[in-house]
Amino acid sequence: MKEWLFLIGAIVLETFFVFKQVPDLPAYIGIALIMAGVIVINLFSKMEVH
Repeated sequence: MKEWLFLIGAIVLETFFVFKQVPDLPAYIGIALIMAGVIVINLFSKMEVH
């Protein structure tokens, strides 16, 4: 689970430093919702990994 959170954070930092794009409040809210969704799926999902 931590790998996904690290990856999302790395992408945000990459857009800031490489493309000089600063996320605004709606972007941060969207990123937080994506992270929350990843956490919920990993904690509560009953699906098995193949």
